[in-house]
Amino acid sequence: MNRTEWPLSARLFILSIRVFGSAALILFGFFLAIGPFSPVDLRLSSGQILAWDAFLCLAFCVQHSAMVRNGFKRRAEQVVPPHLGKALYSLASAAMLYALVLLWQESPTIVMQLEGAARWAARAIFVCALPGFVWAATSIPHFDPFGVGPIKDRLRGKGQRTLPFAVRGPYRWVRHPQYFFVLVLLWTYPDLTADRLLFDGILTVWIVLGTMLEERDLVGEFGPEFVEYQRRVPMLFPYRRPWSI
Repeated sequence: MNRTEWPLSARLFILSIRVFGSAALILFGFFLAIGPFSPVDLRLSSGQILAWDAFLCLAFCVQHSAMVRNGFKRRAEQVVPPHLGKALYSLASAAMLYALVLLWQESPTIVMQLEGAARWAARAIFVCALPGFVWAATSIPHFDPFGVGPIKDRLRGKGQRTLPFAVRGPYRWVRHPQYFFVLVLLWTYPDLTADRLLFDGILTVWIVLGTMLEERDLVGEFGPEFVEYQRRVPMLFPYRRPWSI
């Protein structure tokens, strides 16, 4: 079945996933770049603001980490058809991003502000990290950020793909380049308020721990190939020359 023969409901579903996910990523990008919008003022005290923001951060981290674990995927497949699993993860992740950005409360406490040349340097590094993140994402074989690939394969009558282990682009420098660029985006924001420090700290810890859990799954999936990759390429920070395959 070619694309023009797909049911209208399937095409609208795929489009809605892409629009919902893309808008969430754009909104989150602005949040990282210019700080919180605070469209919803919950009128909290300084301490309550940090507690609320910590809750939003932890909910975001738990959802992302739990839903990508193989154990969760196996349990989910008992309820949700396998070809919808990645789309479900994408929708849940986007919903958590909307909640995080739209309900975030800004603290009045300023921890540090960069001025002058240091501020411009931080902004320049941030801008350079954005295309780096896109480069890392699009270097993945069969790039599918919103999980619609398995749905399209199902509509075409194809079986579920098994992606080969491949090392290309920034993956020759660091095993998780997307996470590396996210860390750069986090820590180059020039106005460090108490809530932003909390946000950066929680997400940094989550990225490190989540990467370690993810690598355990990758070793189970790819075996000795990935173990050799671990030996030759740093996990998060590119401090060696790129791996020449």
